[in-house]
Amino acid sequence: MYIKHLNLVNFKNIAQADIQFSKGINCLVGHNGAGKTNVLDAIYYMSFCKSYFNSVDSLNILHDQEFFVVQGQYNRLEEDEQIYCGLKKGQKKHFKRNKKEYGKLAEHIGFLPLVMISPSDEQLINDGSDLRRKYIDGVIAQYDKPYLDDLMRYNRSLLQRNASLKQMRESGSRDMSMLQLWDEQLSGLGHKIFEKREAFIKELIPVFQKYYAYISVGNEAINLEYRSHLQDGKLIDQLKENRSRDLAIGYTTKGIHKDDLDMLLSAYPIKKMASQGQKKTFLIALKLAQYEFVHRHNGIKPILLLDDIFDKLDDQRSSQLLQLVSEDVFNQIFITHTKAEYLLEIIKTTGKDFKMLNVEHGGVQEMD
Repeated sequence: MYIKHLNLVNFKNIAQADIQFSKGINCLVGHNGAGKTNVLDAIYYMSFCKSYFNSVDSLNILHDQEFFVVQGQYNRLEEDEQIYCGLKKGQKKHFKRNKKEYGKLAEHIGFLPLVMISPSDEQLINDGSDLRRKYIDGVIAQYDKPYLDDLMRYNRSLLQRNASLKQMRESGSRDMSMLQLWDEQLSGLGHKIFEKREAFIKELIPVFQKYYAYISVGNEAINLEYRSHLQDGKLIDQLKENRSRDLAIGYTTKGIHKDDLDMLLSAYPIKKMASQGQKKTFLIALKLAQYEFVHRHNGIKPILLLDDIFDKLDDQRSSQLLQLVSEDVFNQIFITHTKAEYLLEIIKTTGKDFKMLNVEHGGVQEMD
């Protein structure tokens, strides 16, 4: 699968762009702030119905404009696919495939598999567990539709249970019948989600370690450890045992919404032990493992977006990474950089078809 053509109107700092892509490597070159990352984000938007960076859709509209449009033409399993997204301020977002609007945006997730590697990924290491759960969920949802449905139902039940806890705390009621209903819902859905998360991490770890060893030339030991309350027993029993505590504080303290993923370097938290280069290598290896995992499960090679990929990597790791992505494991790749000469020199060594695109002041032009 690959994207052939992208049309943008009023998306972030890009007033208008009409871009043809190579099905090999596409290099986006320009100064910082020129709009390179915004082009990648538009491609990401086509796959996930949202920005990689802004959860509020209206923030993606060009300043002083009232709407944005993002359109992409793809080749997927030898079939042409047209994807359209349009948003006007204060109105509902429209997302269409081949001119037919989706009933639910969740129906589109996984149709155009994609993996993005960005400097902002360091939040996975440094920030709270909610981002690591979103990472896990985002990967599984690309190939498992029932998982996304179960997760949405779990989150709705969790909101209802928390609302019941607050209402009971305020009223002084001790009628547990409503809590029992939500406990059963959360337990049934929670165990299904837990089993899929656990299986995903178990399968991901050896692939992740393989990529890290390749890029770092085998110099460090890294690992992932999945942590969940459900490893301690049945969720319904834990919810019942913690009702008094939950009532006192007004929210649910046990469940898969508290899961976390420990990221380790030599058995210690990478957040505390690693250099910037090691953290970057860790995250790149994690995302490349995600790429292989998604390909393995849905049979389609994702599009790979590499934003500012060489920053904080030494020459050896950069060279190893370039050699890696030039292999046939990966299909269409997008890379951003500030220096055309540097990127051109290393891209030529891959032997893949490529295109150089200059991004300047929100405009995109093909380079000779």
